[in-house]
Amino acid sequence: MSSSDAASTAAKVIYEKRGPVAWITLNRPEVRNAIDIETHELLCRIWEDFRDDDDLRVAVITGSDHTFTSGADLRTHAPEWQQVGPMVGRERLEDGVSGITRGPLASIPKPIVAAIDGWCVGHGIELAMACDLRIATDRAKFGTFEVRRGMHPADGGIVRLVNSCGVSFAMELLLTGDPVTAERAYHANMVNKVVPADRLIDETERVVQAILRCDQAAIESAKETVHEIIGRPLHDQLRVEAMWGYALCASNPTVMGRSQEFFTRTDVGRDGTTPTPFTPLAPADDRKDS
Repeated sequence: MSSSDAASTAAKVIYEKRGPVAWITLNRPEVRNAIDIETHELLCRIWEDFRDDDDLRVAVITGSDHTFTSGADLRTHAPEWQQVGPMVGRERLEDGVSGITRGPLASIPKPIVAAIDGWCVGHGIELAMACDLRIATDRAKFGTFEVRRGMHPADGGIVRLVNSCGVSFAMELLLTGDPVTAERAYHANMVNKVVPADRLIDETERVVQAILRCDQAAIESAKETVHEIIGRPLHDQLRVEAMWGYALCASNPTVMGRSQEFFTRTDVGRDGTTPTPFTPLAPADDRKDS
């Protein structure tokens, strides 16, 4: 998908390439950015393009009009689920709603950040939890309201809530159908940061710059390692980490150059007695010193 194609993507999803960062905006404000079948299909194509475009290093997904998303649009999805029959679950195993919640696109190694304002409910939680980092405004609200409609999450909502937040918090959301505040979500490890609404984009861009200062191969390997160790016994987790970590150190050609930047205190975004502020970074292949 070229830049011009990205800019012309149907209005239900706005896809912009800003240097090495993909900005994806859910854009159905008339229904609080609910994700209908067409929006799901658009997102799948966008995630494929993000995965395959070597110039893109990080993605940000957000919503228009002070709302992340009210979840799956039941006006299109519910009839589909009812009409397909009892095998719908088996048939959808490799096709998670919104692309990254399950199946091949769930293993994209590049970092994905969710910038969440307003309501994030139902499938919105599944989509947000499928991202790697979540930044929320202090007016954001979260809930798994599917249980009120005779359903429960089926695209990673239960799994990722339990893995990230623990059984007790997941049970509260899943059994009551009640919303929780951004503050509660933060203390439950559901979101990484909570900021005032007018600082959401600035803080998201700051986090993106922090990611971009890092070596791309290193962060992708770290993300893949985290995904691979989940659910394994401790001994196996340690072996997997060592295997990926030492293989990266031995094979990544940027290690020596970046180590020298550390020794000379010129590495980007460093703290301490010789701080170096963040500056916009070119794609990794364009950096002469790494």
